[in-house]
Amino acid sequence: MTQTVTLGFVIFPGFPMACLTSAIEPLRAANEIAGTRAFRWRVLSETGEAVTSSAGVVFAPDGILSDQTELDHVFLTSSPDGAFANVTKATAFLQRRLRVGKSLGAFSGGIFPLARTGLMDGHPISVHWCYDAAFAAEFPKVTPVKTVICEGEQRLTAAGAAAVFDLMLSLIEKSLGPEIMTEVACWFQHPFVRTGEVSQKTPSLTTATTTDTMPKQVSKAIQMFAEHIEDPVQIKDVAAAVNMSTRSLERSFRRATGESPLKYYRLLRLKQARQLVLYSSDTLTEIAFSVGYSSTSPMLNHYKEVYGVTPQEDRKNRNSFRVTDGSCLPSV
Repeated sequence: MTQTVTLGFVIFPGFPMACLTSAIEPLRAANEIAGTRAFRWRVLSETGEAVTSSAGVVFAPDGILSDQTELDHVFLTSSPDGAFANVTKATAFLQRRLRVGKSLGAFSGGIFPLARTGLMDGHPISVHWCYDAAFAAEFPKVTPVKTVICEGEQRLTAAGAAAVFDLMLSLIEKSLGPEIMTEVACWFQHPFVRTGEVSQKTPSLTTATTTDTMPKQVSKAIQMFAEHIEDPVQIKDVAAAVNMSTRSLERSFRRATGESPLKYYRLLRLKQARQLVLYSSDTLTEIAFSVGYSSTSPMLNHYKEVYGVTPQEDRKNRNSFRVTDGSCLPSV
């Protein structure tokens, strides 16, 4: 007889609803297909009070996190702002789950409240590309990875709602076998089951493509740009590194992205600046230096030119509504 696996999904204000449904629905389908209650789940909060999702839908939790005693897995889902009101009590609860051999994890922005407990220090964690700059700035002791899923020692994380679905399929396969897992995937027309080795797709900043579909040398140049945000490199050095002349790289970039390498590089740095504006408490001076500007004024000018608002306005607006421009989705 299959042993029942119990999961607790801890929701915080502004959590992405898609992550919660992407976790629960495949488990529900697995139970129905298997004809047994292989999985149970409870939607939880720190206080038991109703929680409003990023979509504005209000959820009434099934219970309070600290009251739970039979959870095999605890997953946090949140916006990057998420934090426990009583972090000491919450951390103690999660530590007890680890001590008895259970697992904990997070979906999307839920990595932020999880990392704020300190329980991810020294462990790898899947960080959605939308949050990578802000996460790295706040948690230097945590090891971010670019894969859609990270299955570490008693720690499971997923970057985005589709990745959550994949992670649940992995749990279903372990409990009920590959046949039922495949049938669940087919129920939802989920054609490609991704594992922890699959890298995240990242969008091009200027075209309706992903960076991995661009010409090989352009893609390598973009990767080099991304690795040198704080310490900018010269375009001629990037061209040499990808075995091209500066002029050839310029032509290739314009064909692939519609922009010059220099303009694309600046947009990449500004995208990271915006993550820090929206999801960190760093000062604008600190942000400017961290994305390769020698002073604040040029960054402020470029920021407004690209996003139509100043960083100060962008940060203020975020308190009342989520800004989406395609460069950084706020709740995934």
